[in-house]
Amino acid sequence: MYRLDDKLVWSVIYEETWFRAWKIGADEEVGLMQVTPAVAREWARETGFKEFEKQAAENVNEFISEPERNIQIGCWYLEQRREKYRGFPAETAMSLAAYNAGPGRVDEWTRDTDITNLAETDFIARIGIPSTRAYVSSILERYRKEQAKTSTAN
Repeated sequence: MYRLDDKLVWSVIYEETWFRAWKIGADEEVGLMQVTPAVAREWARETGFKEFEKQAAENVNEFISEPERNIQIGCWYLEQRREKYRGFPAETAMSLAAYNAGPGRVDEWTRDTDITNLAETDFIARIGIPSTRAYVSSILERYRKEQAKTSTAN
């Protein structure tokens, strides 16, 4: 639905929560993909379904605690971040960094750089928050291992 590889989504969930749907993050992120209440409300508005908007307004944590909805919202948000970097060499790393630290941070780390030619390793080296650098690197390593498993199985 959101043009994301299921192995990438699996790798994000693994990193975020180790598949613990009940997890609440330090900044009030909820569920498998650690969706923030603000992102959930934005997604609910974007869907155009008044019932989703109502549920998100009444009890946003309950709304995003349901695993399937949490993954749907998380994928929507990741795809929103990815759209800006689609086709660039560091597309996946930039998308993950924006998902974790926000798109403004990615802009900050790539200021005065031609991001259309920025290699993934060079982008990762520019990430100014050590925990985000570790997050992106860990997910990419896991994701590439999952991709390799599929390639050798075929």
